[in-house]
Amino acid sequence: MTEMLIVNETMILKNIKETIKEKSVELLHLQFVDIEGILKHVTVTSEQFEDVVEGKIMFDGSSIKGFSPINQSDLYLKPDLNTFAVLPWSVEDGYSEARFLCSVTNPDGTLFDGDTRNVLKKTMERAAEKGYTISVGPELEFFLFKTDENGFATQEISDKGGYFEPSPQDLGERVRLEIYRALKAMGFTIEASHHEVAEGQHEINFKYADALTAADLATTYKWVVKTVAQKFGLHATFMPKPVFGINGSGMHVNMSFFKGSENAFFDPSDELQLSEKAYQFIAGVLENVKSFAAVTNPLVNSYKRLVPGYEAPCYLAWSASNRSALIRIPAKKGLATRVELRCPDPSSNPYLTFAVIASAGLDGIEKELNAPTPINEDIFHMTEGRRAELGIDNLPGSLKEAINELEGSEFAHNALGDHVYNEYVSMKKAEWDSYRTAVHAWEIENYHSKF
Repeated sequence: MTEMLIVNETMILKNIKETIKEKSVELLHLQFVDIEGILKHVTVTSEQFEDVVEGKIMFDGSSIKGFSPINQSDLYLKPDLNTFAVLPWSVEDGYSEARFLCSVTNPDGTLFDGDTRNVLKKTMERAAEKGYTISVGPELEFFLFKTDENGFATQEISDKGGYFEPSPQDLGERVRLEIYRALKAMGFTIEASHHEVAEGQHEINFKYADALTAADLATTYKWVVKTVAQKFGLHATFMPKPVFGINGSGMHVNMSFFKGSENAFFDPSDELQLSEKAYQFIAGVLENVKSFAAVTNPLVNSYKRLVPGYEAPCYLAWSASNRSALIRIPAKKGLATRVELRCPDPSSNPYLTFAVIASAGLDGIEKELNAPTPINEDIFHMTEGRRAELGIDNLPGSLKEAINELEGSEFAHNALGDHVYNEYVSMKKAEWDSYRTAVHAWEIENYHSKF
């Protein structure tokens, strides 16, 4: 196995070097994410390629929120060779740029605990100990807004189109085409592209992958969408609820566990064609979702999306087809059998989001938890009494409630690790306090003249 890895790495390196030469790549962007999932990068010349590959490029970790104290600030970037891509918008005659996504390491070469990419790696290792690989397919929605003469975002939506509408109503069609072309050039397999339900809202779906690759793809996708939109004089936002009164943006996460080439969630003999492990996974997610909501829905604004009436799931239930439930089992079965968690939003850090969902599912499998009875009624239109009768609980109603759940959770602490857990809780408490003490436009509008 080790010999095969060495051979594969040698071939990948050879191909990268050939591409750098053929495409006249002059600059290499070494990318990583902070605890919130915000993309960072440092740029070096292609002449430093050997140092890059050997993980010798250093940066100041104390300048990255939640990373390192000032007295232990030296951190290094170790590129994942599989993430190498030439940036299609940089290509000119005799010039181009490329990027690597990197893991962050300590000076001694060990993985840095504050790197959320490494948190997901550890979750995958935990699954591997049980014989599982994790497959993930995220679906990220976004809005397009017009920009002003200085290129800054306005609150003016770019079009008035609706779900699946074509041009001329869908004015984002041309933008999505260019995003599709850029993503395809960077190695994505695109499955669908369409206008979403809300005005100015869009979605481009890409093929599922292993958990780490899927998180890398989601991170790259957000960057590419924003970059291409800017070239059209538009601002793309993954803010969950940028406009009051219309649907917000989600990041539905489709996840399945495989054992070898077999989908561990599929059982053709079961009524719903779900295996015992699938039911246990569902039970684990439902049991732990309140404790990790601050990860999958990390903003004050996230909880303005998770309200009844806008197709956003806020009730703790599951179903084989019911889109009003938190967890849905899509119709495709066999190798495509998967569990879809519908509450995460695209502002979340995909590495942490996939890690906590997988960890929750693993907990359910390890503890052999029993999934509750599926709910096939429309939960959105149930009375409060009917929901209580069926034992349907709610997600946290605010970031404050979610932080309280996170802070008291042994599960979340174990899933995230000491460093990320402590820094994340501290960061979110400060964010809530900033929101709580700020004076908002609504208050001025409603109180300033009245009182």
